[in-house]
Amino acid sequence: MNSRQRSRRVFTVESGLKADTLQIKLGPTLAELDEIPEICRNEVAEWNEHVKRLGELLFGLLCEGLGLATERLKEMSFLEGRMMVGHYYPYCPQPDLTVGITSHTDPGPLTILLQDDKGGLQIKHGEDWVPVKTVPGALVINIGDVLQILSNDEYKSVEHRVLANSSEKPRVSIAAFFSAGERDKLYGPFPELISPQKPPRFREFTYTDYITRFFTKQLDGKTLVNYYRV
Repeated sequence: MNSRQRSRRVFTVESGLKADTLQIKLGPTLAELDEIPEICRNEVAEWNEHVKRLGELLFGLLCEGLGLATERLKEMSFLEGRMMVGHYYPYCPQPDLTVGITSHTDPGPLTILLQDDKGGLQIKHGEDWVPVKTVPGALVINIGDVLQILSNDEYKSVEHRVLANSSEKPRVSIAAFFSAGERDKLYGPFPELISPQKPPRFREFTYTDYITRFFTKQLDGKTLVNYYRV
């Protein structure tokens, strides 16, 4: 296997009319640094360390919010699977004719997003699309589908989309997606949250089956959550 073939296992680059995308696997183990593009190598390594620490803190708070032990999500390996995805949206002269990324929810438990000041991210509230105001230095935290399932609907995944870039300057965003490191275990609503008054609203699944279904369907809202709903 040559170095170019090895690199394809570490990162992918996709180019299109609406956005260019750089995707790098961060965990469970960060790739060898010489396999990451030199232009962002040091930044990716630093970003990975910060994201892991922040993810652990957020997972603990989310567990406490459900009345669970702080380490519950970490023990289920959700801190281990981490993927960084960077999007570069060029100027679009007719943004009303397309979108940057269509409506969808994220599959994992949590997404940490850093966006620039160009805007374009929207979340769905009821039947309306609401712009997410850009705040300098702030991060956007999205709850994903698997946490909605694990929490038995106590937490809701966020349906969102990205508009095509109408700014004459490019829009850049960087997201870190968390997922399960153990793919063949069964996942479903936390047993601690189930009672005769609150029966399970979702059936169990392996993470391999779950994530395969996500990547073989179109991005179209909450269809993955609804597929596993009882």
